[in-house]
Amino acid sequence: MKNITLILLYMVFTVISASAQLPDKAEDISPLLNGETLPDAVLKAPDGSEHNLQEILRQKPSVVLFYRGGWCPFCNAHLAEIQGVQNEVVNLGYQIVAISPDSPENLQVTDEKHNLAYSLYSDANGKLIKAIGIAFKAPERYSGMLSEKSDGLNDGFLPVPSVFVTDTSGKIAFEYINPDYKTRLSGGLLLAVLKELKKEQKK
Repeated sequence: MKNITLILLYMVFTVISASAQLPDKAEDISPLLNGETLPDAVLKAPDGSEHNLQEILRQKPSVVLFYRGGWCPFCNAHLAEIQGVQNEVVNLGYQIVAISPDSPENLQVTDEKHNLAYSLYSDANGKLIKAIGIAFKAPERYSGMLSEKSDGLNDGFLPVPSVFVTDTSGKIAFEYINPDYKTRLSGGLLLAVLKELKKEQKK
């Protein structure tokens, strides 16, 4: 438990805010914490089919990744890096689920670009992203592009890139949330976290 606590202390970057409004800055978000449960929401797959988040998470323990969109080069690099450790993640007993405000059509572009072996889902209106507390107001210069990429459903928000590790009930065992979108959880550190969680489960 000591090791995973140290990892959490170093890897979770959050600033707690009392405001219920959508924060103006990424540093002011109020995300769910370890031990809390991800809320249910209806998401869309690249083919446009609808899926409930809780039904997805019930399949097996999950690594749930939230990213800004396929238009973001840092997100693309991170998606590709996670793809590089996907087999090891699966061997540890986890599935990978990546969620963004992109429309299903734009998810297809991202999926084909990286030939991803894990699932992408659309939360274009941000219902889930906002409920988790990782949404903030996007800079005005992004508004037109975000609307276009979400089929007009994004009302001007961005998610702070985040990674949650959950059990099959959606309960959060680990989270990485960094307001600096250029800094992401590396594949190697993700594997270290998952291995430590597996050790804790065996005790």
